[in-house]
Amino acid sequence: MALVAALVTVILWASAFVGIRAAGEDLSPGALSLGRLTVGSVLLGALALWQGGRRPGRGELPLLLACGVLWFGLYGLVLNEAERRVDAGTASMLVNVGPVLIALLAGLLLREGFPHMLLAGCAVAFTGALVIGLATTDRGLAAGWGSVLCAVAAALYAGGVIAQKPLLSRASALQVTWLACVIGMLVCLPFAPRLVEELADAPPSSIAWMVYLGAFPTAVAFTTWAYALSRTTAGRMGATTYLVPPIAILLGWVFLSEAPELLAFGGGALCLAGVVVSRR
Repeated sequence: MALVAALVTVILWASAFVGIRAAGEDLSPGALSLGRLTVGSVLLGALALWQGGRRPGRGELPLLLACGVLWFGLYGLVLNEAERRVDAGTASMLVNVGPVLIALLAGLLLREGFPHMLLAGCAVAFTGALVIGLATTDRGLAAGWGSVLCAVAAALYAGGVIAQKPLLSRASALQVTWLACVIGMLVCLPFAPRLVEELADAPPSSIAWMVYLGAFPTAVAFTTWAYALSRTTAGRMGATTYLVPPIAILLGWVFLSEAPELLAFGGGALCLAGVVVSRR
């Protein structure tokens, strides 16, 4: 079941890169994040109240805040802004340097260890990220800045996972996901006026993408992620998300008729090779 949950997460998160790119044509980064997290909070809240489960206590509040602010709040904002500059496939490859950061932080903070192959894999994956950044430079400063934002998003993602992992031994995956999503929504509340204004002019397709992002890549995928993470190490779980880039590239080609530059594929291959090496 943990493997099935991880695969569901990977597929839905890959689709999120396409959804963000599509909805981002009509919704600004802050408005899209708030709309997505609002939908996710409502759905997760209804399920959490119906199913119950142990909630994090006061002692877990700092970790919960870190997870909600870094991952659910700031990560979404930064990624939405990045995908206004780079395509979905390139963004997914850059953000998925995050699993290597997760492995490093997990070894340092969660005592999962520092195998030599892990360090070698980090070096390979980081090289891949540099290659992807180089591939986007011919699109100008905007694309280069988009690559930087993707790297920042990867760091926020890693920090959120490291904060989340200890919580899952003290509270249910559903409760942790719901409360972190609510915290992320509160972080994005300053964008509420912008969301109301943009929804009035946005086409139904962009609104549908926003609802989809809240229902599936947020409500469903973050819950299945937490379920699987509670049953394995952060480093191993993070490595499974390296399946996201190839799926995101395929979906971006099908739905958006876009694909990364050829050199970016080479960088993505290095990122994948890095995680394979790091998990040996």
